[in-house]
Amino acid sequence: MILGIGSDLANIDRIEGALARFGDRFRNRVFTEAEQRKAEGRREVAATYAKRWAAKEACSKALGTGLRMGIAWKDMAVTNLRSGQPVMHVTGWAAERLAQMTPAGHEAVIHVTLTDDHPWAQAFVVIEARPLGPPAAGG
Repeated sequence: MILGIGSDLANIDRIEGALARFGDRFRNRVFTEAEQRKAEGRREVAATYAKRWAAKEACSKALGTGLRMGIAWKDMAVTNLRSGQPVMHVTGWAAERLAQMTPAGHEAVIHVTLTDDHPWAQAFVVIEARPLGPPAAGG
């Protein structure tokens, strides 16, 4: 069952401007150390940050809160599997909100997809509740 859906479109040039203007203050307020390492190791640094910014916005929308109600930027973080597939991790208040949304007997799975085509970066997040344990016999 789908618990939440969120999407966001971020302007790469706007994120690049924030990086130039605020530098580490911006990076450290919004992005985890792992996200910063990933972005700084890429050729398209601003696009990488913009995709993660969009993912955080999309995740907050899927959680039903937007970036308010105590949710912090770094409560949501994107890493990548070896295959390159992005994975959303939540901690703090975002994890608490996710637990509140998840029905008993289910686990929450957050799906995220990212893309960019200058000057835009886009993210979609879908939060799914999957039943725990084996399927019921006899349907």
